Amino acid sequence: MPEAEAFLRNNLASLPNILDPDVPDGRDEADNLPIKTVGATPHLPKQHFELGEALGLMDFSSAAKLAGSRFTVLKGPLARLERALGQFMIDIHTSEHGYSETSVPLLVNEQTLFGTGQMPKFKEDLFKIEDQDKFLIPTSEVSLTNLVANDITPGWQLPIRLTALTPCFRSEAGSAGRDVRGMLRQHQFTKVEMVSITHPDASGEEHERMTRCAETILERLELPYRRMLLCAGDTGFSAAKTFDLEVWLPGQNQYREISSCSNTRAFQARRMNARFREKDGKTLGFVHTLNGSGVAVGRALIAVLENYQNEDGSINIPGVLQPYMGNITKISAA
Repeated sequence: MPEAEAFLRNNLASLPNILDPDVPDGRDEADNLPIKTVGATPHLPKQHFELGEALGLMDFSSAAKLAGSRFTVLKGPLARLERALGQFMIDIHTSEHGYSETSVPLLVNEQTLFGTGQMPKFKEDLFKIEDQDKFLIPTSEVSLTNLVANDITPGWQLPIRLTALTPCFRSEAGSAGRDVRGMLRQHQFTKVEMVSITHPDASGEEHERMTRCAETILERLELPYRRMLLCAGDTGFSAAKTFDLEVWLPGQNQYREISSCSNTRAFQARRMNARFREKDGKTLGFVHTLNGSGVAVGRALIAVLENYQNEDGSINIPGVLQPYMGNITKISAA
């Protein structure tokens, strides 16, 4: 009976991944487990949007005129700082961390989104192209991970490590009233993504490695952060285990997520039919897939503005970014 089969398939597709045994019990982010904290947490008065608007370089009204709410126009040195952050991150991941830079489609079809777990459960979070089987990517994890969909990868090629710097698009359904001011929760934002395709025996070690790669970015930028192990109630649909990195935002006087690094084990691979062949040439198995932000560029920009602010409203440029900024050391009002 086709109707019964479709009903069963749709319901099975809506079941989340099985959590790793060491994921703590809990209902929401209040129950997440702190793993470590790095750096002092300064208390500074201004939030990023106050600083950006006072500099005349962050324009929300023009963005609203062009596209509506939850968009931002950056100008001059702030636009360059956003570009510098993304370039710095992708350079570190490719030159030091062994990830292969990849340029991927920003539009994908429904099957691709199904493979990584966005479909059908999270369809309302996506932007769809009218009358086409095309959606704007919510993260380049979707495109990168699906590069091995329906493939059999020789075991000796594992791990495969990929990274991309792309715009991302999210409808933010269900977030009405949250983070209305500023750039924290946008419909369009830029992110550096890391994806690893591994042998099942290696995914636990790869998860730690990936998380350290993301931490390295925050450490080079000298931004205070903490690592959290997400509890059961806060772990995402596709993940078996997730570490969140939360950066300190002194203007808000709190930590905010800037990266999530997840091991999905074979969950996505089964949906994508992504397999590998063991060294014996005969045995087939499902690969394990991992993904992590390395890191969210817009939130890194926010963190730099708030942590590097001066009393006069100017912003010091982190040392590692100065070569990307024409060697200027400070952004000041014109």
